Amino acid sequence: MNSGPEIFLLVIIQFEGFILVISRLIFPISCIKGRAIRGTGGFYSVMSFDSLLLQLPEITAVVFALLYLALAIKQNILCWIAWTLSSCLYTYVMYSADLYMEALLQIFYIGMGIYGWHQWLNRKSSEQELHVSTWQPTKHAGVVALIFTLAYVSGLLLEQYTEAALPFLDALTTWGAIVTTYMVANKVLENWIYWFVIDSISIYLFISRGLYLTALLFFLYLFMIVIGYRTWKRSHADING
Repeated sequence: MNSGPEIFLLVIIQFEGFILVISRLIFPISCIKGRAIRGTGGFYSVMSFDSLLLQLPEITAVVFALLYLALAIKQNILCWIAWTLSSCLYTYVMYSADLYMEALLQIFYIGMGIYGWHQWLNRKSSEQELHVSTWQPTKHAGVVALIFTLAYVSGLLLEQYTEAALPFLDALTTWGAIVTTYMVANKVLENWIYWFVIDSISIYLFISRGLYLTALLFFLYLFMIVIGYRTWKRSHADING
């Protein structure tokens, strides 16, 4: 069986290759050389090598984000390292895209990455290992109501005092992600359902701001979320009979 560091390096190599393929499709060699390409409708603009370099923070953040989810599905504690690295990069990416709540969310994510690592490490080293658990429907109802309330208030403030893009959607995905991150750190099974809804909304949000690689990342997340939910559900069933 592979050790934690070996899994970490293996997944990095696999996802780096995937991102390089995607990047090549989006930014072909002719674009890197700064040449124009003639299409059926005439010349259309292409991205220079300098422009490609500007995408590197987002590309690298995507790599670490995919790595995080792959490791989280396996309940591998190294997922929190990938999480923190991705969040650091996305703080810059989201702020540059005028998604201020998302940028603040990334700062929160960095703190939660440390918290999640601490939670999983301490429980793993103690007699009471942290197992997958579930919440009652009434608790979920209260949590969802809280998310929408905070999102509405935050959206009003953003609309009034900032030039934030899509303030209400930005606030909704942010507060939803904050709650869901807490659920992940405490291994609550339903976190995957929350992420599915949040990421579906986020795809539209990121496309509207030209963050196409991130939108692609969140689209891939939807498939990985289904795998994650089924994996954690089996783990919960094994523990609880």
